[in-house]
Amino acid sequence: MKTHLNTLYVTKQGAYLAKDGAAVVVRVDKKPQLRLPLHNLDGIVVFGHVGCSPALMAAAASAGVSISLLTEYGRFLAAIVGFTSGNVLLRREQYRRADDSEKTLALARSFVQGKLMNARTVLLRAARDANEGERKETLTATAKRLSGRLVEVNQATTTDILRGLEGEAATQYFAAFPSLLTRPAKAFNFTKRSRRPPLDPINALLSFVYSLLLHDVRSACEATGLDSVVGYLHRDRPGRPSLALDLMEEFRPYLADRLVFSLVNRQQVTASGFETQETGGVVMDDQTRKRVLVAWQERKQEEIKHPYTGDRMTVGLLPHIQARLLARHLRGDLDAYPPFIWK
Repeated sequence: MKTHLNTLYVTKQGAYLAKDGAAVVVRVDKKPQLRLPLHNLDGIVVFGHVGCSPALMAAAASAGVSISLLTEYGRFLAAIVGFTSGNVLLRREQYRRADDSEKTLALARSFVQGKLMNARTVLLRAARDANEGERKETLTATAKRLSGRLVEVNQATTTDILRGLEGEAATQYFAAFPSLLTRPAKAFNFTKRSRRPPLDPINALLSFVYSLLLHDVRSACEATGLDSVVGYLHRDRPGRPSLALDLMEEFRPYLADRLVFSLVNRQQVTASGFETQETGGVVMDDQTRKRVLVAWQERKQEEIKHPYTGDRMTVGLLPHIQARLLARHLRGDLDAYPPFIWK
């Protein structure tokens, strides 16, 4: 059984990671700052100008510890993983399904259903806690519209139609984002989703947390023996981890979006922690980035009862469980892929 291990995040610019026996050591100015046994890690994520020794990369790949390389501000650049593990028959079936339009549609529909149902739950829970008024009405009305989209998703006859419905639902969901703020502040105004670059602090937080989530989901796919680049909802594109992006969808509202708004509502991040660059892009400072990483790790260590298996587990294990459920479906052990539905 997969256990939830730690992820090592290195944000210190100029740091260097090296292998020291069976451990990874983080050096700054050639002085060791941290030493962790490799077998206690399930991933390493480095931001910006952080070096890694070839010996560490080889040892990590051999131990199944993926290393993700991100820009200083959290944009995914590349990953270092070992030889492909798992059953070749599983991957062959994954590819066959991707070439079958009906089976592709069925899987893509499951991912979208999971995303919309969890987005609706996020809105309804916020509405339940809100006082009567415009904010509560907005959250409730948007949740109702997402319910309508779910009906259309179930009736979609092609993957292209499904993608269009998912896009429209995302636009409606993001339009209700300001109502998720319990402490409205001008600095955290949000009008729409923006990327590359994010144009406001909320978008900067979302992009950063989505990058962390993608690392975890991609690692879960590879650890299960799935090919993370061959997906169903997301089209094939060179270098694009389409399957990881598919599996991410059901976790975005539950894991990423809720974390972002908790950080803002609890004032764990403040306007002074963001700066606007000449390009118009908004980035976090080092202190804010570290706060987000700590909150992300703490979130992953919380326990939850899995809605499908009934087992108690850490939140950080959820991507691995969903990847295994997908593998079971591809092998024919499950009639359909059950997305993670937050209850």
